[in-house]
Amino acid sequence: MTGTEVTDKAGGRLADHGLLFEYTVKLLVVAGFLELVLYRLVSRLGMHVSKLAQEHDWIRLVFKALSSVGFTLLNVVSLLVFLGLFVHLFVRFNEARSGRLDRLAAAGVAFLMILTVVFLLFPPGMVSSIVFNLVFFVVLVTLGGIFMASQRSWVRRGMLAAYLLGISGWLYYQTVSTLYGVLGWVGTPLLVHEINRAGEAMMVLASLFVFAAYSGTSFWSKNRTQRRRAVLFTAIGTLALIGLLFTDYWLTLYDPKVAEGVRKATQGIGWIFQMGMGYTFYLPFALYIAGLLAWSYTVLKQIGEGRVAGYGLALMFIAGYALQLSHLTLMVVLGLTLITMDARRRVATQTAPLVGGALANGPPSLASERT
Repeated sequence: MTGTEVTDKAGGRLADHGLLFEYTVKLLVVAGFLELVLYRLVSRLGMHVSKLAQEHDWIRLVFKALSSVGFTLLNVVSLLVFLGLFVHLFVRFNEARSGRLDRLAAAGVAFLMILTVVFLLFPPGMVSSIVFNLVFFVVLVTLGGIFMASQRSWVRRGMLAAYLLGISGWLYYQTVSTLYGVLGWVGTPLLVHEINRAGEAMMVLASLFVFAAYSGTSFWSKNRTQRRRAVLFTAIGTLALIGLLFTDYWLTLYDPKVAEGVRKATQGIGWIFQMGMGYTFYLPFALYIAGLLAWSYTVLKQIGEGRVAGYGLALMFIAGYALQLSHLTLMVVLGLTLITMDARRRVATQTAPLVGGALANGPPSLASERT
């Protein structure tokens, strides 16, 4: 018997997974981004400029209309993420070959979806929220294990490890705080604020690593356009980062009043993003901007190539850090599933019998040659 290794590269492109799954994910990315902007960010901005809206009625009407559209998009996003996960689970459960981690991940995602539907019909209590967070944590660990086993790049492994640690920091904050409420304990949980801040720092670190993990090869690409874009983006990002780091100092030298106004503006932006995505902006503002630029460039590059990872990274970024809504949790699950599908390479061993009786140490017969 002779063995030949065949690498299955299906999974790298979104178009390889059927039209329904492809267009569901594409619509989900577009709708999720618009929901993030119009509902989670613009609606918070409307609260921030409430005094100005009282003076000008048209501002109130504009923000009200945008918030209504954003709330509608929230329902659309919820339906699309359910459809995407359902299609993926339907295909996964019908596959003949699946490992233990695959079956555990599929069962965990299915149970998470069932819990979400039940909580929509019956509002959850504190104990139910703890159970939901624990199931979500198991799904995160399982999908992370599948990714680590399928991915050989240490940079991508480091990126996902930082992201998982970041989400775990927020889960610890939510779960332990809720547990204290259930038990009736008074006081601050052990290291809850420190771990929450460490989780945010890991999310920012993952945002910075994502460029090296999924776009670093552009510098050594044979395509001149890709090399030029990578160099241009890196130069602009570096200049912007240096400029943001020293802007406050330069403005203070120019005019202290102007510097104070810029500080208040950045605090307002931080407040909006904190309410919309959960970031407290306790780290230097330039790091968040650098992470945003790196993540955006990587997502656009990967989506432009039709890669599954681009859509997965987009969903993970849109979900944010504080997953206060159930559809954001499912969005993270689908995003991790997509980047795992991109990383997987199944190796199947095909065996073929040797036809004819070849003599030992002799030349192989024509019938036994591989075609």
